[in-house]
Amino acid sequence: MAPAGQPELTTPDKSPPRRGIRSYVVRAGRIGPGQARALQDLAADHLIPYRDQVIDLPAVFGREAPVVLEIGFGMGAATAAIAKARPETNFLGIEVHPPGVGALLQQIAAQQLGNLRLIQHDAVDVIEQMLAPASLAGVHIYFPDPWPKKRHHKRRLIQPPFIERLIGRMAPGAYLHCATDWQPYAEQMLAVLSAQPGLVNEADGYAPRPSWRPLTKFENRGLERGHGVWDLLFRRSS
Repeated sequence: MAPAGQPELTTPDKSPPRRGIRSYVVRAGRIGPGQARALQDLAADHLIPYRDQVIDLPAVFGREAPVVLEIGFGMGAATAAIAKARPETNFLGIEVHPPGVGALLQQIAAQQLGNLRLIQHDAVDVIEQMLAPASLAGVHIYFPDPWPKKRHHKRRLIQPPFIERLIGRMAPGAYLHCATDWQPYAEQMLAVLSAQPGLVNEADGYAPRPSWRPLTKFENRGLERGHGVWDLLFRRSS
């Protein structure tokens, strides 16, 4: 049991799917022994269970601080680097794949990242059910699955209904930073975000990579091969 007044942090439940179309697939990737141990030993302190109720973010982090949400952190290397570089900010990461969650739990322990908490669940459900309106100071969405086949475009995360929900959880002045290495998806992102009356583009089209987003090894590899990367930086209007 958690101490009085504190949220109880346990391993996430296995809630049944709530939507017909999802922006991800749960891949049967191999989980390493260290990642498995991290999921078993560290989840109680750093992994927030999914619930159909709004969470008390200051209680979860043990302090009042701006909260930045990251959706789909992969293996978590960039997330850990950002959290370490910005200790004054609380970071909440969402990822569905167990190896990535386990890997980032390992980084939290190794680097003693007290400003980072994770949720292993569908981001749409988390945003709809667990986050209060105007509770986020920022949102990071880095390299979401581009679903390149036309018949799968409906699975792309950056769609108007999702962005409308997300804007409702962003405080006035909060930023939304997206990045992709798939140009057709970048074009869709720019069109969708530009059409939202609650968002203002911080750049003239695509933005330079902000200093807070570190290059990943996969991104570096792509850049060496001449692949493009597109950043988008929008801010919620007051």
